[in-house]
Amino acid sequence: MTAAADYGYIFDVAQLAHVELLTTDLERSLWFFRDLIGMEEVARKDGSVYLRAYDERYLTSLKLTPSETPGLGHAAWRARSPQALERRVKAIEATGLGQGWIDGDVGHGPAYRFTTPEGHQMEIFWEVEWYQAPGDLQSRLPNRPQKRPNRGVPVRRLDHINLFAKDVKRCGDFMMEALGFQLREYIEARAGGYKGVWLSVSPLVHETAFMYDEAGPGGRLHHICYWYGYPHQLWEVGDLFREHHIHIELGPAKHGITQAMPLYVYEPGGNRVELFGDVGYLIFEPDWKPIRWTEDHIERAAQEGGLPWLGGSFPLEYWVYGTPTVEQAARTAQPAAQAPAD
Repeated sequence: MTAAADYGYIFDVAQLAHVELLTTDLERSLWFFRDLIGMEEVARKDGSVYLRAYDERYLTSLKLTPSETPGLGHAAWRARSPQALERRVKAIEATGLGQGWIDGDVGHGPAYRFTTPEGHQMEIFWEVEWYQAPGDLQSRLPNRPQKRPNRGVPVRRLDHINLFAKDVKRCGDFMMEALGFQLREYIEARAGGYKGVWLSVSPLVHETAFMYDEAGPGGRLHHICYWYGYPHQLWEVGDLFREHHIHIELGPAKHGITQAMPLYVYEPGGNRVELFGDVGYLIFEPDWKPIRWTEDHIERAAQEGGLPWLGGSFPLEYWVYGTPTVEQAARTAQPAAQAPAD
């Protein structure tokens, strides 16, 4: 795997626009995202609920859809222009992973659907609906799309999505070759190949990542992440989570990879959610050389500082490789949160 510069720079994808999460308990998931981390409900359609964080320009960044199992519905990327969208659709179609066009959804126009080589559902589009705050939600700051919510500890914006894969290199290469992502950091396996890759289309260290799926079939969701911008808010929301019996998996902590400051929890619908107090460092160098880690660096890569996992001795390889045992899967996949009776 090499950096995107080896393929010629492609600047056709602008950002991660929204993510659809599948939830086994829609009302409790809604309670978590709306009341605990302060997101705003903006629409309901065909059984799904759409939400936004207060510092986001688009109408919505999160779609919650009821399902028998938790996981990823889809991740959506916005192209930089109509012409950029056409170029990326052509490149995706050449891989054989394209699925065709949909008319659109709440918050965006026509989108082209495709999958990664391991079946992660994605889409790319250009037309979006820009958010217009109603009177009671208008901020006194003209550069803030919405008033800061007065409930929970409110997140500011969607940051990234992390995905499980059996063939990490193949998935990373697809994102670079078909969509123009650049490799930022990676973990090299002792036996060859890759255990994890972090990729972005912006100065962020990553907008997506792929982690080796040790126990599962690949094609799964690892986590979705929202950004606070203030590290101390991890302690505030951590306190709030403990009061409401939300399962805290790790943190507040600091990653070695990305140098970000995270808190990992399970929302009541069964999905892992990462909350960033700080995104770590930014990348502005046009000739960036990807940072190499090895399996010998696992502990430092996963956690360079902060609190350990609150459930006891936390196997740090869980963060990198996924669920190592059935027992650990059961322990982390059953959140104890109880939504209000109303």
